[in-house]
Amino acid sequence: MINYCGVKMRIVYQDNKKGVIEVVPETLDDLWHLSHIIEKGDLVSSLTSRRIQDSTGERIRSDRGIKKTFFMGVMVEEISYHKYTGKLRATGTIEQGPEDLVPLGSHHTLDLKLNNSIKIKKERWSKWNIKRLKDAMKASKKPSALIVAIEDDTADIGIIRQYGIDYFGPIIGNISGKRIVQKNRKQAINDFFTELAETIEKFKDVQAIVLAGPGFSKGDFYDFINQKYPEMAKISLQESTGAGGRSGIAEVLKKGLIEKMATEGRIAQEIRLVEKVLEEIGKTSKTVTYGKKEVTQAVQSGAAETMLVIDEMVKERDVENLMDQVEKMGGKVMIISSEHDGGKQLTSLGGIAALLRYGLN
Repeated sequence: MINYCGVKMRIVYQDNKKGVIEVVPETLDDLWHLSHIIEKGDLVSSLTSRRIQDSTGERIRSDRGIKKTFFMGVMVEEISYHKYTGKLRATGTIEQGPEDLVPLGSHHTLDLKLNNSIKIKKERWSKWNIKRLKDAMKASKKPSALIVAIEDDTADIGIIRQYGIDYFGPIIGNISGKRIVQKNRKQAINDFFTELAETIEKFKDVQAIVLAGPGFSKGDFYDFINQKYPEMAKISLQESTGAGGRSGIAEVLKKGLIEKMATEGRIAQEIRLVEKVLEEIGKTSKTVTYGKKEVTQAVQSGAAETMLVIDEMVKERDVENLMDQVEKMGGKVMIISSEHDGGKQLTSLGGIAALLRYGLN
């Protein structure tokens, strides 16, 4: 069984004989999925804009030129996704486009954008790429979840995405201090809670909020929104953690609360699986192995029960073969995002690990 958390992406055209699939991404998570599907050597086509020179070779209005928009196809040499700007870019040589406007064979970077058609032509579509696209097409678009870690007069927000966690904050109140009299302190708390609630409201389509942190601040904030923002309170629960800030957010993820709330649980599940691998390694257990050579031996012997592989390695043919073998033997494959801490820990182990049915000598 392969574990992917699907998103809503439309497949508008497919020609298996020619190896062409045309999709329309509708969320940032869609672009993230495509960044792991598009590979070097693919022909990718989409709308692009380019400044055009005149017939003499000089730029028209040399300071700016004339920008024209048209379909262009590039043979991909590099694909990059910038999660903080939401941009997916494919760089390569121009293979398709109006020859009177662009010189074929020259280099260009396509910005692949939301709600724009993107045509991908591959020499070979792997089983995993097809499955990823079709799961994304069939699954409903899942809303985000928020983890709000509050400690005293500071709050950090973790926005749960498929590709990892985006952090927002800190939001800082002006509550502490010996000179603040009781009346002013109450007003400062009210102002801090109001700013925090208004910030949370800006994140649309959120169906679950975890209020985390040590001490009483999270409870006080819950009481505040219960009175002033009752709809927000309905989708919120409280959870004690040993710390606030990003450490508190990480603690919530490890506890699996996000999964229990039936929202974006894939990241929490991934992090806990990597933690399990690290725990077994720490115990010098024989039921765990890591590194490509060692995992290959475990898979070939039929011992691999759950295989973890970093998303960046899925494109490697030998890794694809290992994934196929694990499934054929009744095992599970979990593809781990490289964008969160669990993914970074797996990368440090060689990007691939396996929990085993039995120990190997």
